[in-house]
Parts: sequence; C-alpha cells; structure tokens
Amino acid sequence: MDSEVHNLHNSFSEKYDCLQCGNCCRTLGPRITEKDIDKIAKALRCKPSDIIERYIKKDEDNDFIFKSMPCPFLMPDNYCQIYESRPKACREYPHTNRKNFYQIYMLSVKNASTCPIVYEILEHIKK
Repeated sequence: MDSEVHNLHNSFSEKYDCLQCGNCCRTLGPRITEKDIDKIAKALRCKPSDIIERYIKKDEDNDFIFKSMPCPFLMPDNYCQIYESRPKACREYPHTNRKNFYQIYMLSVKNASTCPIVYEILEHIKK
C-alpha cells in the first residue's frame, strides 16, 4: 500500500500548488517541538523564550502549539516567513509520503477536509 500511496502523493503533489491553497497553514495547528522552537528562534534571531512567549502555548495534551491560527508566520501570499525553519509537522504535511500509511489512515481521513492532495489520494484509493 505504501508504494501506491507514495505514487499518488507524488502525482497529486505535482497537480496542486500549495501556495494557491494554504488551508493547512490557516486551519491546522501543528505540534511544535522544542527543537522546532530553537530553529524558529535562530531564524528570527531571538531567544526561544521569546518565541514561546509570543507565539506558543500548551494544549490539553501538554504539547506546544501556536497560540492562534492562522499560523503567525503565514504571509498574505501563502508563503511561510520561516519556511526553511518551519516545524517538523509542517515539513512533513500532509504525511502521505510516510512509511506505514495504514498507521496514519485516520489522520489522513481528517486531513482530507483540509488538503486537496489527501482528498484526491483517498478518493483514488476508494476506487
């Protein structure tokens, strides 16, 4: 299954321009690690504590997430202000090129309402 999903991921990723969409950056709050915070701070030339104070909060699971959405680093043209230093969850989204797709199937079902690439992959798999 991974091989088929990866092929579909590549095919639909070429079809859709994420900069024309940006739904993930407007609506999904990624989990942010301490390593992510350090990278963002370095990119913005400030202290990690400044990043936490300005942009980050802890959710009900005690994970770091952005205080508000859309993402505070999303620019009006859908470019990311910190693209090279964006959180790991953002770099890996929509996760459909991961190994063991079956492990994230339910996450993909959820993401299909946000990401047209995921939607297309799941529709193709249904056929």
